[in-house]
This record gives sequence, C-alpha cells and structure tokens, in this order.
Amino acid sequence: MDAFESRFRVRSHELDALGHVNHAVYLNYFEQARYDALEAAGLPVRDLAEKKSAGVYVVRIEVDYRRECLFGQRLRVLTWVETFRGSSMIVRQELYREADEPDEGPAAEARVVVVWVGERGRPARIPEEVRRGLSSPPTSSRTS
Repeated sequence: MDAFESRFRVRSHELDALGHVNHAVYLNYFEQARYDALEAAGLPVRDLAEKKSAGVYVVRIEVDYRRECLFGQRLRVLTWVETFRGSSMIVRQELYREADEPDEGPAAEARVVVVWVGERGRPARIPEEVRRGLSSPPTSSRTS
C-alpha cells in the first residue's frame, strides 16, 4: 500500500477526563492528514477553493478505535484513496502510535467518503489531475 504519511504529537488539551485522547480529536488528526495528502499530491486545499472553485466534502466517516493514545505520544497517520468513483472517493486512514510494535496494528482506523464539489457547490467529477495525484502518493511527512 502506498500512502501519504502525517505525524502528530498528543497535546494536553486533546485529552479527556480519563487522560487519553478524546474520541473526537481523532477526527481532527484524520482531517489534517487528508489535507496533508492533498498538499503532498500538489493539490493544496486553499488553491482548490480559490483558483478552481472546488473542494472536497466529507459526507460519511466511520472510525474504529482500537487502543488509547496518551499525552506526549507520537502518532503517525497513513492516508490513501481506496476507490475513486465519479464525484466521490473512499479514503482509508490508519493511525499508529510510533512506539508500538509493527504487528500491533493501528490504534484507530477510518473509512471516509469524500465528495468532490465544483462550482456552485454541486457534486462534480473528480478531475484527472486529482485522481493522478492521489493515486500514486509519495511518502510525505508532516509533524504537528
């Protein structure tokens, strides 16, 4: 699997009352990682919105939480497109705790349905340059 890679460190304000990352914060990690993937593919979200009158809208997200993440841990998110359709794509994401053994698997996984939106805010066919850019990702890193 070729995937875009983003890195994060768990910050104190992302914790819940029990001391682990709040479930909603994972959505923030996954969203930033999708933006990182678009940028690494040469498709910065700001450029898409400003120059091409286009955007990507999440219409469905499913997250499976496997293991807790704690303050100070370093996290790695892998992002790739599983399937392209006419105006939508299914994006898969896996979040790993960097200190874990490789065979422990991800701490969380997401399946995201994203719709490409063109002018006038209507679903539009995903442009070929976007399909190409997201189909063969270079491994990229971003640290937050």
